[in-house]
This record gives sequence, C-alpha cells and structure tokens, in this order.
Amino acid sequence: MQTIWTKRAAAALAGALVIAGVLWFAWPRPAAVDIAAVIKGPMEVTIDDEGKTRVRHVYTVSAPIAGKVLRISYPVGSHGISLHVGDQVIADETVVAIMQPMAPSFIDVRSREEIQAAVAAADAAVTFAEAEIRRIEAALEFSQDELKRAQALSRTGTISSRTLDKAKLDVATNEAGLASARAQLGVRRSERASVAARLIDPANVPAKTNPTCCIQIRAPVSGRVLKIVQDSEAVVTAGAPLLEIGDPLDLEIVADLLSTDAVQITPGSLVQIDGWGGSPIEGRVTRVDPAGFLKVSALGIEEQRVRTTIDLVGPAETWSRLGHDYRVIVHVTVWKANEALTVPVGSLFRKGNDWALFSVKAGRVRTTIVSIGHRNAQLAEVLSGLSAGDRVVLHPSDRVKEGAAVSQRQTR
Repeated sequence: MQTIWTKRAAAALAGALVIAGVLWFAWPRPAAVDIAAVIKGPMEVTIDDEGKTRVRHVYTVSAPIAGKVLRISYPVGSHGISLHVGDQVIADETVVAIMQPMAPSFIDVRSREEIQAAVAAADAAVTFAEAEIRRIEAALEFSQDELKRAQALSRTGTISSRTLDKAKLDVATNEAGLASARAQLGVRRSERASVAARLIDPANVPAKTNPTCCIQIRAPVSGRVLKIVQDSEAVVTAGAPLLEIGDPLDLEIVADLLSTDAVQITPGSLVQIDGWGGSPIEGRVTRVDPAGFLKVSALGIEEQRVRTTIDLVGPAETWSRLGHDYRVIVHVTVWKANEALTVPVGSLFRKGNDWALFSVKAGRVRTTIVSIGHRNAQLAEVLSGLSAGDRVVLHPSDRVKEGAAVSQRQTR
C-alpha cells in the first residue's frame, strides 16, 4: 500500500515540475532593447557635403601665336626644357614653353599645277620687265646722243632753244622710265619668288630648324606648375592652353551645395573640414554665389546646386599637405547651442503628424509625443515632452508596443 502511494506522489511531483517548466517557458519575458538617456549638452546642426580645394588664382599660359610647341617635360639634359608638375617657376625668368614655326602643309595635285602655272606666268612677267628695261635703255641712249647734238647746234644758233629743251625732256623722260622699269623688274622677281615659295612642302623642310627663330614663353607669375595641358610636341593654334601655374599655399575650398541648404548659410559661418586624409581643420564661408546651376547626380537626379567658397583659417602647417583639386568633406554650421535637451534621432518615429518615441518607466514602455526643434544626423533637439534623464528606446522593433516590458540589451 505504501508503495502505491509513493509512486503516486512521484508521478504528481513530476507532473508539477512539467507544468512549472511549461509555465516558465511560456511566461512573457521583457524584450531586450537598446536604451539611451535624454541629456542636456552642446549641439550643432551642420550641412554636410563634398567639396574640393583649389588654388585661389590659377594662371593659364597659352600659345601667343599658332605654331609648333616643343615637348615641355623633357628629361634633364635633353634638348628643350625640363619642366614637370610641381616645379617652381619665377616670373619673367623661367622658360615654360618653346615654340617653333609650323612646317608648310602638303600640296595636292591640282594646287601644285596651279602654282606651277603661276610660276611660269611670273617668269614671263620677269622676262617682259627685262625686255622693257632694254628698250628704255636704248631709247635713253638715243635721247642722250640727240641732246649732245642739240647742245652743239644751240651754241652756233642753228636750232631754237625749244628744240634744245625738247631734247632735255626726252632724256629726263627716258631716265625716269628706266628707273620705273627697273623697279617693275624687282616687283616681278619678288612676285615670282613668292609664288615659287608656295611649292615648298614638308619633305623639303630641314629636320633641324635654327633655334634663334623660336619663341621662348616665360612664366607670367612666380609659383608652381599645377598642370601641363600640352605635354608632348604638337602644332597648336593661337590661344591654346599649354600649362597652369599657381601658388599651392594660396588655397580655398569650393562646395556645390543644394540650393535648399545654401539659403541657410551666410558668409562667416564656421566650417569643419575632414575626409581628406588628415586631422580636421577649420574654415569659414566667404561667399555664397547668388546664382545656382543644374547638376545631375550619380543616380541621374537633377539637382539645383549653389557654389559656396570657403577659406582655410587654421595654421598652414595643418593643411600644407593639401593641394589643388583635392577632395574634402565640409560641415557648415548653421545652428549651434551650448545647452540643448537632446535625444538620439534613432528613437523617433512618426505618429500621425507628430513625432513620438517610447520612453521607459519602471521597466515598461510608454508612447510619448514630443516636440522636436533642430536636428542633425545623430541628435534631435527636444522642445517639450521629455526631461533630462528620461530613458528612451533606440530603434524600436515591432515587439516593442505600448506597455510592453523591456530590458537593457547586454553588449559583449
């Protein structure tokens, strides 16, 4: 009898343990969440975007005339000049480019025939001018003999003075005609040489030209070579850019900001600059352009942008490693407060037209409507609805509901 009761007691105890285990596993546990505190401290709102550095004054050296520019980056000791990006140049002293005359262009068959015909015509004109000189020389010689006879007869009174004057006039006329004919011969010979020069083609040009015929282009300002546009030897037109010169220590930053952000910025706003590979540096907005421009983003979205210029205000030693056209990240301060009640933006969500969050009180969450002021990427300013020290749930999941029990998630 005692054995039966013992077995029944053991079975009852086992059943109670099973029921207790089921109840323990089925009992709702507090949801593990991330909890943050509402604090009062400094806060600032910035506009963040990419920018790039640039030398404030860049001088572009251009070809003054059309011609052949020699290679700029020759190896040291080779013919020409040896100039590379980063080299120091001195105003009106350093030769930055050398130009030579261009070789004549090729002549097609028809043009060659036309020029050869023009040369033949010029030869005929020269022959005609030489024959005209001989004719006038003969007439001059005859008029001079007539003048001598007239002078001899005038001394005896055989002829009139008018006949003597006529003989003098013929001599003077023929002398002038001879001078004119000789000048015409010079003109015809020059025309013939001009036409014949058009027959010169590149095959007849010497391989080495006289260096004294070249033009040396010197640096307009002192600084460093920022960019060599035309590095190799080439034929360029007048005004073609050859290289750029500037002072790398005279830097500024330009950032193309969204027009909706640019309207919040005023000249003098403080800027934090980072993302360039070194320590953060300080800057200050100097100009916000009054006109915007359309820019297509990498995603193909049309955006209206406004160019904003920023000066570097920190010591030059902190940003001396920056150069022309370097990428940076700018953070322009548009609002700042030393004592602001803040809450992480990850705790906020929309409830209707209001901002709300889950506050934690006595281990359970309560939905709290809050009024939000300024915001940045991490914090939001709380105008009403919370007090310093209150705790809120960060990034609430669908398990977090009104009145649900929560606990702080343990981090390893």
